[in-house]
Amino acid sequence: MSTGERPYAPTVAYREVRDAKGRVYRIGETDRDILGHSRKLMVYLPWIAMLAISVFEYAYGSAEGTLAHAHHWSQSDTFWILSVWVFFQAGVAFPAGWLREKGIVTARRAMFIGAALCLVGFLSLSHLRHVLGAILGYGVLGGVGSGLIYATCINMVGKWFPERRGGKTGFVNGGFAYGAVPFIFIFNYGFNTADYHRVLDLIGVYILVVVSCCAWFFRDPPKNWWPHDVDPLGGTGHAKRTAGLDKNPPAVRQYTPVEALRSGMLPLIWLLVVLTAGVSIFGISFQVPFAKEVGFGPLVAASSMGVMSVINGIGRGFVGWLSDRWGRKTTLFFVIVVLGLSQFGVLWAGDTRNQVLFLVFAFISGFGGGAFYPLFATLTPDYFGENYNASNYGLAYSGKLVSGLFGGGLGSMAVDAWGYRGAYLLAGFLSLAAAALT
Repeated sequence: MSTGERPYAPTVAYREVRDAKGRVYRIGETDRDILGHSRKLMVYLPWIAMLAISVFEYAYGSAEGTLAHAHHWSQSDTFWILSVWVFFQAGVAFPAGWLREKGIVTARRAMFIGAALCLVGFLSLSHLRHVLGAILGYGVLGGVGSGLIYATCINMVGKWFPERRGGKTGFVNGGFAYGAVPFIFIFNYGFNTADYHRVLDLIGVYILVVVSCCAWFFRDPPKNWWPHDVDPLGGTGHAKRTAGLDKNPPAVRQYTPVEALRSGMLPLIWLLVVLTAGVSIFGISFQVPFAKEVGFGPLVAASSMGVMSVINGIGRGFVGWLSDRWGRKTTLFFVIVVLGLSQFGVLWAGDTRNQVLFLVFAFISGFGGGAFYPLFATLTPDYFGENYNASNYGLAYSGKLVSGLFGGGLGSMAVDAWGYRGAYLLAGFLSLAAAALT
């Protein structure tokens, strides 16, 4: 156990009930009985931590020009640093989840380790001139650190809100996008070869402090815990809290990762993550360079990425709320179609040199490019239950490690081979294929 974290000892009587399909629910304890305060804190604290680490992915594209000039890196070098970061950020989710579920690493300890590794990541980007050092420091260690934080935060909110996880997970997930907005503008306007050391060092310290403060209060609920004011057998309780259960009923039982894989649904979710996240990462990596390529000024380039990040984040919260009302699968199909069509729109606006349309389609692309993440995060426990969700979602989210390769690194190769036109057309058609697979 990490310092100050004590195992939960029940002080209120609880009982376990089974529904008609044999699923177990632990009822009787309120969130205040377990935590000493409202479970809402388990939404706000993960959200704040996600705000802090969003700079890794969503602001990197705005910083790469200065970094390339300062360290004498090529464009391909900077893209591969991000691709390696994506690989490890996604790849650590399953082992981290497995360690949590085995009781080897607590949620709080995972957050502390992640915060320290994030600091190392930014210090490496700041002070290591050789691209291999930056890949190891920012890509590998920074990726592992931010991945630990991301996975812990997403699973935390899902465990505490099993009856209406869509909106809550979407809200927390949104912080991972729009939290980068201030840094996008800093990197476009106040980031140069004279002060880049100071800026990157301070960002690393900022992440360490914010995430560590949030981590101190993290605690998982007991296994099978269910809110006391929602009847898991009859579906009765507060109307707002039971509405989501009508469209997204709980999993029939708690599936282990092996059982989830054998069902066939987890591999399909993994494939959809590969395709959609790859297109999203491509947009994050190339939208600003594409804007500059077609002659748009730095304000439009920065604003387009800022718009993408804001709407990316707000869209995650919106579709999480929407999925509680439409159903998770219907909402996912809608989001992926929007993602695909927006790729064609961004290309068209760039080809016609229309700055207004470019910002409009950046808006739409930002919505589609992030909104699917909370849907996959909520589909997984909807299908397979909460008890093994850290591992099951870790497997699903690991699709992003493949996405990082073709979204960033291979995306760069596609741009080199076919130009931005060919690369954007490919991204659009891949998205529509993913929509068909839903």
